[in-house]
Amino acid sequence: MASTDAVTAPEHAGPPEEIKAIPVRHRGRWVVAALVLFLLVVIVHSVATNPRFGWGTVGDYLFSSRVLHGLVVTLELTVVSMVIGIVLGVMLAVMRLSPNPLVSGASWTYIWFLRGTPVLVQLLFWSFISALYPQISLGIPFGGPEFVHGSANTVITPFVAAILGLGLNEAAYMAEIVRAGIISVDEGQTEAAHALGMTRLQTMRRIVLPQAMRVIIPPTGNETISMLKTTSLVAFIGLGDLLYSAQLIYATNYKTIPLLMVASIWYLAVTSILSIGQYYIERHYAKGSVRNLPLTPIQKARMRFVRSEGKNL
Repeated sequence: MASTDAVTAPEHAGPPEEIKAIPVRHRGRWVVAALVLFLLVVIVHSVATNPRFGWGTVGDYLFSSRVLHGLVVTLELTVVSMVIGIVLGVMLAVMRLSPNPLVSGASWTYIWFLRGTPVLVQLLFWSFISALYPQISLGIPFGGPEFVHGSANTVITPFVAAILGLGLNEAAYMAEIVRAGIISVDEGQTEAAHALGMTRLQTMRRIVLPQAMRVIIPPTGNETISMLKTTSLVAFIGLGDLLYSAQLIYATNYKTIPLLMVASIWYLAVTSILSIGQYYIERHYAKGSVRNLPLTPIQKARMRFVRSEGKNL
């Protein structure tokens, strides 16, 4: 006969001891954080106490009418150029994906040429277009009637040249961004739409593009911020944007650094506003891809305030 020994717990065994979790110490992080904080204090102190920055002059010209007028021109260039770039970029992306080799080849050629030449060269080209076409007309080609006719110098003003140079160049980059968003959508979506009898244009407009927006929006926001800064190149064609206005001022009072600081402050302010807008737009289009949206900075601050109030009570 086989016998088994029963294992019994001791009669007077006490409760199990609690596990004491000791957090991992990250001494290296604190060292790096202290070093970064020290460098930040040194930089801020140097900038604040250096009289050559001319902070008094910065304050005098920060809200100057000439500077604000240049800021308005910069914003107008950014908005109009991005609208042209986005609309034309969507068209070029759809053409690039067309099964027709002539249509896709024309789109590829446009993108290749506009992305392959510097935007400054394109701005200068449009500003000197009258050297190639002194007269600009709109009508039926090859001897047909003309509906609009005028001098190139009158039609292509510096503002129009800037819009054409910036907008057409941006369209080439937006075309690739939109194309990347379109091809990120599963092909089964297109096949299902075609099985339901939808045309290619309807499928693109109702099925593919709404899903591709999650991929298109982030780089489009970056392109908008980049466009804001790229508008400073129009100073080379004599358009009074923010940077050119600052240049005209320091050309007379010789206070170059303070006026450049004024322009930089406005660029940073507008860029910050665009970054906030980009964050909320990305959050809106992320609804279909994540279960729970991350809290916004306002919501986080509100939760912390509620917790602190609860602790005080």
